[in-house]
Amino acid sequence: MGLVRGVTPDWPAPPWVRAVTTERSAHDPTDPYDGFNLAQHVDDEPGRVIQHRADLERELSIPSSPLWLDQIHGTEVVCLDQGAPAHAADGGFTAQSGKTVAVLTADCAPIFLTNRSGEFVGLLHGGWRGVAGGIVERGLRCIPAQPADVLAWVGPTIGPEHFEIGPEVRSQLMQDSVDEKYFVPRADRYVANLPGLILARLTRAGVGYAAASNLCTYSDAKRWFSYRRQGACGRMASLIWLAG
Repeated sequence: MGLVRGVTPDWPAPPWVRAVTTERSAHDPTDPYDGFNLAQHVDDEPGRVIQHRADLERELSIPSSPLWLDQIHGTEVVCLDQGAPAHAADGGFTAQSGKTVAVLTADCAPIFLTNRSGEFVGLLHGGWRGVAGGIVERGLRCIPAQPADVLAWVGPTIGPEHFEIGPEVRSQLMQDSVDEKYFVPRADRYVANLPGLILARLTRAGVGYAAASNLCTYSDAKRWFSYRRQGACGRMASLIWLAG
Protein backbone atom coordinates (compact mmCIF):
# COMPACT_ATOMS: atom_id res chain seq x y z
CA MET A 1 0.00 0.00 0.00
CA GLY A 2 1.06 3.59 -0.64
CA LEU A 3 -1.13 6.23 1.00
CA VAL A 4 -3.46 3.54 2.33
CA ARG A 5 -2.31 1.50 5.31
CA GLY A 6 -4.45 -1.17 6.89
CA VAL A 7 -4.83 -4.50 8.61
CA THR A 8 -6.44 -7.60 7.17
CA PRO A 9 -8.37 -10.37 8.90
CA ASP A 10 -6.40 -13.32 10.23
CA TRP A 11 -8.77 -16.08 9.19
CA PRO A 12 -8.81 -19.14 6.89
CA ALA A 13 -10.80 -17.49 4.10
CA PRO A 14 -10.16 -18.26 0.41
CA PRO A 15 -7.78 -15.84 -1.35
CA TRP A 16 -10.53 -14.22 -3.41
CA VAL A 17 -12.11 -12.88 -0.23
CA ARG A 18 -10.49 -9.46 0.16
CA ALA A 19 -10.89 -7.47 3.37
CA VAL A 20 -9.17 -4.60 5.18
CA THR A 21 -9.55 -2.03 7.93
CA THR A 22 -7.78 1.20 7.03
CA GLU A 23 -5.47 2.99 9.47
CA ARG A 24 -5.55 6.66 10.40
CA SER A 25 -1.83 7.29 9.78
CA ALA A 26 -1.88 10.71 11.48
CA HIS A 27 1.01 13.17 11.56
CA ASP A 28 -0.69 15.39 14.15
CA PRO A 29 -3.01 13.27 16.33
CA THR A 30 -4.26 16.38 18.17
CA ASP A 31 -6.00 17.50 14.97
CA PRO A 32 -9.25 15.47 15.04
CA TYR A 33 -9.33 14.99 11.27
CA ASP A 34 -5.63 14.65 10.51
CA GLY A 35 -4.92 11.39 8.75
CA PHE A 36 -6.81 9.17 6.36
CA ASN A 37 -10.38 10.07 7.26
CA LEU A 38 -13.03 8.42 5.08
CA ALA A 39 -16.21 9.81 6.66
CA GLN A 40 -18.20 12.59 5.03
CA HIS A 41 -20.59 13.09 7.96
CA VAL A 42 -17.91 14.66 10.19
CA ASP A 43 -16.55 18.21 9.96
CA ASP A 44 -13.57 17.40 7.77
CA GLU A 45 -13.04 19.19 4.46
CA PRO A 46 -15.38 17.46 1.95
CA GLY A 47 -12.85 17.64 -0.87
CA ARG A 48 -10.21 15.89 1.20
CA VAL A 49 -12.58 13.05 2.06
CA ILE A 50 -13.50 12.64 -1.61
CA GLN A 51 -9.81 12.41 -2.46
CA HIS A 52 -9.21 9.87 0.30
CA ARG A 53 -12.02 7.69 -1.02
CA ALA A 54 -10.61 7.90 -4.54
CA ASP A 55 -7.14 6.96 -3.24
CA LEU A 56 -8.67 4.04 -1.37
CA GLU A 57 -10.41 2.63 -4.43
CA ARG A 58 -7.35 3.07 -6.62
CA GLU A 59 -4.71 1.66 -4.29
CA LEU A 60 -6.75 -1.35 -3.17
CA SER A 61 -8.10 -2.06 -6.67
CA ILE A 62 -11.61 -2.14 -5.28
CA PRO A 63 -13.94 -3.42 -8.02
CA SER A 64 -16.69 -0.89 -7.30
CA SER A 65 -17.31 2.16 -5.14
CA PRO A 66 -18.41 0.94 -1.71
CA LEU A 67 -21.97 1.38 -0.56
CA TRP A 68 -21.44 3.91 2.26
CA LEU A 69 -24.22 3.22 4.73
CA ASP A 70 -25.96 5.80 6.91
CA GLN A 71 -25.03 4.04 10.15
CA ILE A 72 -27.45 4.60 13.02
CA HIS A 73 -26.21 2.13 15.68
CA GLY A 74 -29.11 -0.14 14.85
CA THR A 75 -29.52 -3.72 13.64
CA GLU A 76 -30.60 -3.31 10.01
CA VAL A 77 -28.55 -5.44 7.57
CA VAL A 78 -29.00 -5.01 3.82
CA CYS A 79 -28.26 -7.25 0.85
CA LEU A 80 -26.35 -5.40 -1.86
CA ASP A 81 -27.63 -7.87 -4.47
CA GLN A 82 -31.25 -6.75 -4.21
CA GLY A 83 -31.24 -3.57 -6.25
CA ALA A 84 -30.39 -0.35 -4.41
CA PRO A 85 -30.83 -1.13 -0.71
CA ALA A 86 -31.84 1.46 1.84
CA HIS A 87 -28.76 3.20 3.17
CA ALA A 88 -29.92 3.52 6.78
CA ALA A 89 -28.33 0.33 8.04
CA ASP A 90 -25.42 -0.98 10.08
CA GLY A 91 -24.45 -3.97 8.02
CA GLY A 92 -24.46 -5.43 4.55
CA PHE A 93 -23.57 -8.51 2.58
CA THR A 94 -23.18 -9.68 -1.01
CA ALA A 95 -22.75 -12.94 -2.87
CA GLN A 96 -21.64 -11.21 -6.06
CA SER A 97 -18.13 -10.31 -7.10
CA GLY A 98 -17.66 -6.67 -8.02
CA LYS A 99 -19.61 -5.28 -5.06
CA THR A 100 -17.95 -3.80 -1.97
CA VAL A 101 -19.42 -3.75 1.52
CA ALA A 102 -18.13 -1.05 3.90
CA VAL A 103 -18.61 0.29 7.41
CA LEU A 104 -17.03 3.29 9.13
CA THR A 105 -15.74 3.07 12.70
CA ALA A 106 -13.79 4.96 15.36
CA ASP A 107 -13.98 2.58 18.38
CA CYS A 108 -16.95 0.47 17.32
CA ALA A 109 -16.12 -2.99 16.01
CA PRO A 110 -16.13 -3.94 12.33
CA ILE A 111 -17.31 -7.56 12.17
CA PHE A 112 -16.18 -9.32 8.98
CA LEU A 113 -18.09 -12.37 7.73
CA THR A 114 -17.64 -14.98 5.01
CA ASN A 115 -17.82 -18.77 4.76
CA ARG A 116 -15.14 -21.38 4.23
CA SER A 117 -15.80 -21.58 0.50
CA GLY A 118 -15.94 -17.80 0.05
CA GLU A 119 -19.43 -17.71 -1.44
CA PHE A 120 -20.39 -14.40 0.16
CA VAL A 121 -18.93 -11.55 2.21
CA GLY A 122 -20.48 -9.34 4.86
CA LEU A 123 -19.69 -6.60 7.35
CA LEU A 124 -21.43 -5.45 10.52
CA HIS A 125 -20.98 -2.23 12.51
CA GLY A 126 -20.74 -3.39 16.12
CA GLY A 127 -21.12 -0.54 18.57
CA TRP A 128 -22.50 -1.34 22.00
CA ARG A 129 -26.05 -0.33 21.04
CA GLY A 130 -26.02 -2.52 17.95
CA VAL A 131 -24.48 -5.46 19.81
CA ALA A 132 -26.97 -5.14 22.65
CA GLY A 133 -29.79 -4.86 20.10
CA GLY A 134 -28.73 -8.05 18.33
CA ILE A 135 -26.91 -7.01 15.18
CA VAL A 136 -24.62 -10.04 15.41
CA GLU A 137 -27.57 -12.42 15.52
CA ARG A 138 -29.46 -10.43 12.86
CA GLY A 139 -26.45 -10.51 10.55
CA LEU A 140 -26.07 -14.26 10.92
CA ARG A 141 -29.74 -14.76 10.06
CA CYS A 142 -29.41 -12.63 6.92
CA ILE A 143 -26.31 -14.12 5.35
CA PRO A 144 -26.59 -17.12 2.98
CA ALA A 145 -24.71 -19.67 5.12
CA GLN A 146 -25.18 -21.92 8.11
CA PRO A 147 -23.39 -20.67 11.25
CA ALA A 148 -21.07 -23.69 11.45
CA ASP A 149 -19.64 -22.79 8.04
CA VAL A 150 -19.17 -19.09 8.84
CA LEU A 151 -15.83 -17.37 9.41
CA ALA A 152 -15.94 -14.20 11.51
CA TRP A 153 -13.24 -11.69 12.46
CA VAL A 154 -13.61 -8.69 14.74
CA GLY A 155 -11.39 -5.84 13.53
CA PRO A 156 -9.73 -3.02 15.49
CA THR A 157 -12.00 -1.64 18.21
CA ILE A 158 -11.79 -0.01 21.61
CA GLY A 159 -9.92 -2.30 23.98
CA PRO A 160 -11.14 -3.71 27.31
CA GLU A 161 -9.00 -1.32 29.39
CA HIS A 162 -10.67 1.78 27.93
CA PHE A 163 -14.33 1.01 27.22
CA GLU A 164 -15.90 2.46 30.35
CA ILE A 165 -19.66 2.05 30.78
CA GLY A 166 -22.34 2.40 33.41
CA PRO A 167 -24.35 -0.43 35.00
CA GLU A 168 -27.32 0.26 32.73
CA VAL A 169 -25.22 -0.42 29.61
CA ARG A 170 -23.72 -3.51 31.24
CA SER A 171 -27.21 -4.90 31.82
CA GLN A 172 -28.07 -4.39 28.15
CA LEU A 173 -24.89 -6.12 26.94
CA MET A 174 -25.19 -9.12 29.27
CA GLN A 175 -26.77 -12.19 27.70
CA ASP A 176 -26.11 -14.64 30.53
CA SER A 177 -23.87 -15.12 33.55
CA VAL A 178 -20.99 -16.28 31.33
CA ASP A 179 -20.67 -12.67 30.13
CA GLU A 180 -19.75 -11.45 33.61
CA LYS A 181 -16.07 -12.12 32.85
CA TYR A 182 -16.14 -9.39 30.18
CA PHE A 183 -16.84 -6.63 32.73
CA VAL A 184 -14.38 -5.33 35.33
CA PRO A 185 -15.64 -2.98 38.05
CA ARG A 186 -14.12 0.50 38.15
CA ALA A 187 -15.53 2.58 41.04
CA ASP A 188 -19.28 2.70 40.37
CA ARG A 189 -18.82 1.84 36.69
CA TYR A 190 -17.25 -0.92 34.59
CA VAL A 191 -14.76 -1.39 31.79
CA ALA A 192 -16.10 -3.78 29.20
CA ASN A 193 -14.44 -6.13 26.73
CA LEU A 194 -16.40 -5.32 23.56
CA PRO A 195 -14.56 -7.75 21.23
CA GLY A 196 -14.92 -10.47 23.86
CA LEU A 197 -18.67 -9.90 24.08
CA ILE A 198 -18.98 -10.04 20.29
CA LEU A 199 -16.96 -13.26 20.10
CA ALA A 200 -19.16 -14.75 22.81
CA ARG A 201 -22.28 -13.97 20.77
CA LEU A 202 -20.74 -15.46 17.63
CA THR A 203 -19.79 -18.60 19.54
CA ARG A 204 -23.27 -18.95 21.07
CA ALA A 205 -24.73 -18.71 17.58
CA GLY A 206 -22.60 -21.66 16.49
CA VAL A 207 -20.16 -19.80 14.21
CA GLY A 208 -17.42 -22.19 13.11
CA TYR A 209 -14.49 -19.75 13.32
CA ALA A 210 -14.41 -16.49 15.26
CA ALA A 211 -11.36 -14.41 16.18
CA ALA A 212 -10.46 -10.79 16.95
CA SER A 213 -7.60 -8.49 16.03
CA ASN A 214 -6.88 -7.43 19.65
CA LEU A 215 -5.92 -3.99 18.28
CA CYS A 216 -7.18 -1.14 20.47
CA THR A 217 -8.28 2.02 18.66
CA TYR A 218 -8.21 4.11 21.85
CA SER A 219 -4.56 3.34 22.67
CA ASP A 220 -2.77 4.56 19.53
CA ALA A 221 -3.72 8.06 18.40
CA LYS A 222 -1.43 8.05 15.37
CA ARG A 223 -2.73 4.76 14.03
CA TRP A 224 -6.46 5.00 14.79
CA PHE A 225 -9.28 7.49 15.16
CA SER A 226 -11.09 7.12 18.49
CA TYR A 227 -14.33 8.85 19.41
CA ARG A 228 -13.96 7.93 23.07
CA ARG A 229 -10.49 9.41 23.21
CA GLN A 230 -11.06 12.53 21.14
CA GLY A 231 -14.75 13.25 20.70
CA ALA A 232 -15.00 14.85 17.26
CA CYS A 233 -12.80 12.83 14.91
CA GLY A 234 -12.55 11.10 11.57
CA ARG A 235 -13.35 7.47 10.81
CA MET A 236 -11.53 4.42 9.53
CA ALA A 237 -13.19 2.26 6.88
CA SER A 238 -13.53 -1.48 6.86
CA LEU A 239 -14.22 -3.05 3.48
CA ILE A 240 -14.80 -6.54 2.12
CA TRP A 241 -15.42 -7.83 -1.39
CA LEU A 242 -15.13 -10.89 -3.63
CA ALA A 243 -12.35 -10.54 -6.17
CA GLY A 244 -12.61 -12.22 -9.50
